[in-house]
Amino acid sequence: MNIVLGITGSIAAYKACTLVREFRRRGAEVKVVLTPSAREFVTPLTLSTLSQNPVICDFFDRRDGSWHSHVALGEWADAMVIAPCTAATMAKMATGVADNMLVTTYLSMRAPVFIAPAMDLDMYRHPSTKANMETLQRWGATIIEPGTGFLASGLEGKGRMEEPEKIAQVVSEALNKDCSLPKKVLITAGPTYERIDPVRFIGNFSSGRMGYALAEECAARGAEVTIVSGPVNIRPKHNNIKVVSVESCAEMSAAAKEHFADCDVAILCAAVADFRPESVADKKIKREADDLVLRLVPTNDIAAMLGQMKSEYQLICGFALETNDELEHAKEKMQRKCQDMVVLNSLRNPGTCFQSDDNQVTIITADGTMTEYEKKPKTEVARDIIDRIVELIDE
Repeated sequence: MNIVLGITGSIAAYKACTLVREFRRRGAEVKVVLTPSAREFVTPLTLSTLSQNPVICDFFDRRDGSWHSHVALGEWADAMVIAPCTAATMAKMATGVADNMLVTTYLSMRAPVFIAPAMDLDMYRHPSTKANMETLQRWGATIIEPGTGFLASGLEGKGRMEEPEKIAQVVSEALNKDCSLPKKVLITAGPTYERIDPVRFIGNFSSGRMGYALAEECAARGAEVTIVSGPVNIRPKHNNIKVVSVESCAEMSAAAKEHFADCDVAILCAAVADFRPESVADKKIKREADDLVLRLVPTNDIAAMLGQMKSEYQLICGFALETNDELEHAKEKMQRKCQDMVVLNSLRNPGTCFQSDDNQVTIITADGTMTEYEKKPKTEVARDIIDRIVELIDE
């Protein structure tokens, strides 16, 4: 979920800091646009720290002249939220007065727009304000009604910006209305480590980023997510994600089996070791010879196990990382392991897969449908995968 948050010059701008954190907690990426007067109430430094993105205040960067593209923001966003929104900004939006970056971005916005007004009670009930809000609503904007209470003017009445938690809830529910997931999702992620001795192991280069991106996307769409995770350096952002930490394939297999029966969707994204040492030394193996011979035996096939357990009401999405004959191997794996779809990625695509922020995938479904995607950030790949899962569920 990509959110452009517009902040205008209102005392309620301090609430926008909490709103950024609330969107981030729900797994959203947030980019903030400030009007010139908003900078008098809240600093770009605070908002860039909370959003982990640069804050846009002007049409161009005064330090190096680089241009800030309102068109690119409109294409990137899944929603634009203007909170707080003053009477002056609403008037500019309704009449097309594009004299600042926020209004220009609004006029270029392709995604849904949400407006959280904040002003004194007399301004809010003035006929011009009401007319501008009605115009914006008629054009498709959603007005998040302000609350009633004590105002900065010292008066009491309607005009207080709605609380950040409520705004985030309204936006999330609106965006997820047509793309929600069943209640419970199980995800496996990261590598497994198969011990050789107390200090060494057999493993792989998986960072877990793809699995955790999928978990955040599922949680943002309202699912209750359990992620069975091998050793990674990632922590979930969304409160609706439960992490079950494991180390070996055997531990991941046991945890996945325990949680699978209760899930509606299982996404098997982990890079599980196919082999483990037949025996594990109880002490560090010393270098006493020129070579070391390890006998390896197969690990549990978690995907095949869950495929055998699968009921007609459950959906399994597998992953296939291949280096040659990719499509043939992926299709065979999907059929053999009773999966409904498989996500194919290849090490032959540079800058993707292990230790990368990007991925390039092909999604294949059990009916033979195949969809190829371009290289993109794993957060966006996660969105494509979950969109396809939702389509399968709705068929």
